[in-house]
Amino acid sequence: MRYKVAPPARSLSFLADARAAIPLVPDDEADCCRAIQRTTDVPDRETAREYLTFLRALALLEESDRGYYRTRTALERDTLAAAFRENVFGAAEVLDVLGTDPRTADDAFEAVRNIVPRWERERRANWEPVWRTRVEHLLAWAAVFGAARHTDAGFEAP
Repeated sequence: MRYKVAPPARSLSFLADARAAIPLVPDDEADCCRAIQRTTDVPDRETAREYLTFLRALALLEESDRGYYRTRTALERDTLAAAFRENVFGAAEVLDVLGTDPRTADDAFEAVRNIVPRWERERRANWEPVWRTRVEHLLAWAAVFGAARHTDAGFEAP
């Protein structure tokens, strides 16, 4: 399963703090979102829910019928980069367009715009700015995980 969520990129320490806010014993989504908000500087429940889903995509959390719970997956860049590529929608495609020549977020968006699902295009008239921002977030997370390098000219393969 690939998760579509790609919240704004943060540091590995942020991910560690957000993950630590989630209990080892399953808890419901609302409580987990509140825990993320209390532990980090995430301002609202909707954003906390995005990070909760993103943590799940990175295999740092799991979900059972009783709620979300923290896993014991190592918080290592290589492990996170692999989970990011495999489980976050668009991550593999964005990473695949990176080479030795830096690419801007707009360049990367143009290279992967064909992966945007049709229903996403039809859901709102201004889908392109939303997906450009999503590609920016994907590139920034890739840099956090060491799967891309950010330079003054854009992003490139490490």
